Amino acid sequence: MFVFGYFFPFLIPIAKALFILWTGLTFSDFVILFASKTAITGSRLTPERLSNGDDNEIRIIIRSHLRIPVTISVLDEIPPQFQERNLNFSLPLASGENRELSYLLRPVKRGEYGFGRINIFVQSVLHLVARRVTLDQKMVVPVFPSFIQMRKYELLAISDRLVDTGIKRIRRIGHNMEFEQIKKYVAGDDARTINWKATARKAELMVNNYGKTTILNPGFIILCI
Repeated sequence: MFVFGYFFPFLIPIAKALFILWTGLTFSDFVILFASKTAITGSRLTPERLSNGDDNEIRIIIRSHLRIPVTISVLDEIPPQFQERNLNFSLPLASGENRELSYLLRPVKRGEYGFGRINIFVQSVLHLVARRVTLDQKMVVPVFPSFIQMRKYELLAISDRLVDTGIKRIRRIGHNMEFEQIKKYVAGDDARTINWKATARKAELMVNNYGKTTILNPGFIILCI
């Protein structure tokens, strides 16, 4: 408007008034955001160790100490191994409100992963000034082999639901030290396996059967020989 004011002089007073208004609003926005020494506090919550090849949840807790509602943009400095530069979260935050946000990271290599700072940009409803708040949350988290999947199969084994993963159990009778069952004697059974106590109770020959279970990876057969 100042430029066009050279050609249309009546625009000069309007441009001056708008400039004064903009300057006043910008100053007010600056005072609102920087009046409080502590505007935003927060922390990052990570597992003690990350599971390689699995989705690991990372949580960030944010708390506002301002007296007005604001809009924040959160940029977390994640480990450089992930090559992620656009991890940005934008969300509203009321006065004195606590908010929690989370995201998933999937490491593909074992080792130590270093997290950096949490950068938060705070803006009021005017969106004329942004205040940067830096939370020093540097930490190093180790990455272990996939213990999440190991726990999953342990729970399935405990609950006897391994068949849900495609594992099939095949039992065959053999000779070893793991007791299987007691059954009636049939021609061809080894006489050394006769259970004399059960024979005395049943008044007929009873023999012990023994089995052995070998657990392989999912998708393979559990063969008992």
